[in-house]
Amino acid sequence: MQAQVKRARPLPQLAGEGGRRPDGVWPAALTPVGLRDRRPEPSWDHALLSSPHPASGHLPRFAEKGKLALLALALAATGPALAGAAYVTNEKGDSVSIIDTAKMQTTKTVAIGQRPRGLALSKDGAFLFVCLGDDDTIAILDTKSLRIVGALPSGPDPEQLRLSPDGATLFVANENDALLTAIDVASRKAIRETPVGVEPEGVAVSPDGKTVVVTSETTSMAHFIDWPGGESVANILVPSRPRFAEFKPDGAELWVSSEVGGKISVIDPVRKAVVQTFAFDVPGLRKEAIQPVGIRFTRDGRLGFVALGPANRVAVVDGATKAVLKYILVGQRVWHLALTPDDTQLYATNGVSNDVTVIDVASLKALKSIPVGSYPWGVAIAGP
Repeated sequence: MQAQVKRARPLPQLAGEGGRRPDGVWPAALTPVGLRDRRPEPSWDHALLSSPHPASGHLPRFAEKGKLALLALALAATGPALAGAAYVTNEKGDSVSIIDTAKMQTTKTVAIGQRPRGLALSKDGAFLFVCLGDDDTIAILDTKSLRIVGALPSGPDPEQLRLSPDGATLFVANENDALLTAIDVASRKAIRETPVGVEPEGVAVSPDGKTVVVTSETTSMAHFIDWPGGESVANILVPSRPRFAEFKPDGAELWVSSEVGGKISVIDPVRKAVVQTFAFDVPGLRKEAIQPVGIRFTRDGRLGFVALGPANRVAVVDGATKAVLKYILVGQRVWHLALTPDDTQLYATNGVSNDVTVIDVASLKALKSIPVGSYPWGVAIAGP
């Protein structure tokens, strides 16, 4: 018998009479049964069983089921991630590039599937989970062999994802279905779906693992979800097109970037209210060219870094005062950011120039641009 996925109650703010929005359109999460056009859920073992190597360029269609023992043996043979590696998703290249962070150079690019964007490393670093938007699945890449060893049932068009602090649960934003999908990493099964706003993208998890936040682009909200309950407990209006959310390391603040609104909203997670907003002013650039997206904090929370999209800059922000300390010039159309585990370097993906900029955190200067694949989007970094 197939396990049943729990579904939380839909958001009352998003539905008008009969479940439709006031404009008469059904939000994807609230569409009645029979009106939804959902593809069959993928078999998570298909990649290993139907292709010995991901060199074909795309994930193959699903292989026959019932070979879990073979997959278990393959997973048992894997090891931890290569030390000092940055993994970069190439959205238009359908690939992942691996950068040696010690040498600051790309060592390999492997095919992964169609339209890879969000990514996360498993807690032990042995696997890389990659959202494949056009394959409606999450690929599992063995970071030692760099082979696809499975897939997770994400739901339609996964865009961003976050791993819980204990490494047990993966939270995925399903853009086309207006859902947050929670996946149990051990069983590799979806365990809960929570309706959120229209076009969810950003996902953040509090340091204690008790709160999950999803940003919805069209609804312009940050949705607070209790975990493990899975119920939405607050829906906070923010400026237009929120793309990313990040908790400070101590959990005292949540920052949400609004791409079109051009601002960062600082939210108090206890009060569940916006307590401050701030914007950016890059000399010589029009306001509409400054579009904040990815956010990262140093471990002590003293510095925040914000990718400013087509402004081709990373803003350095004082974590306490919210004053912008510096704008660092990077490549074209900077998307997302990741810090090395020792906080000495910041990696920034530049979508249009097809490279990654490495920034020295101590001097706040760009050190090098590293060529990767086509349209780099997300980045995750393994130790040491």
